[in-house]
Amino acid sequence: MTKAARAARAPARRPAARKASAGRSGARRCWLVKSDPESYAIADLERDGTTGWDGVRNYQARNTLRDEMAMGDRVLFYHSGVEPMAIVGRCEVASRPRPDETAFRRGHEHFDPDSDPAEPTWWLVDLRHVETFAVPLVRERLAREPALRGMVLLQRGSRLSVQPVSPAEYDAVLALARRAARERAT
Repeated sequence: MTKAARAARAPARRPAARKASAGRSGARRCWLVKSDPESYAIADLERDGTTGWDGVRNYQARNTLRDEMAMGDRVLFYHSGVEPMAIVGRCEVASRPRPDETAFRRGHEHFDPDSDPAEPTWWLVDLRHVETFAVPLVRERLAREPALRGMVLLQRGSRLSVQPVSPAEYDAVLALARRAARERAT
């Protein structure tokens, strides 16, 4: 697909480094990011401390990274593409959004020949490790929690790699992680 055709399909582009802080009351928001653990696992983030969340190649997820995520936002880390799929820890947004440089690197697995450094298509934020859960929270267990029934992750057809989580859902996941760790210890 040509760059012009992609631009016509993509939502209108906004100026760089904008909504991430504009229009927000200072309250941190909550998110969930998905990663195939063979590509990048929570253990990798724990080892690295911080990483650029690169390689996102979906316009809706890109818009979230570029326009909505802000430093200090809380993030749940989800292992996808494996059995069992599970929320395995948490991290936080540790940078302002910036262009995903991997899109410009010929030969890189995330290279996009239509991406232009002068008008970047793909964006990223840095994520900083906060905690690896003692017990992964598998989808089936999450689905049994009444407080999580409306969670985007658990909705049929939900495939976005970056998605919103309400503060109440985030807190419910943390409470469930603590409860699971206590149960495991006894």
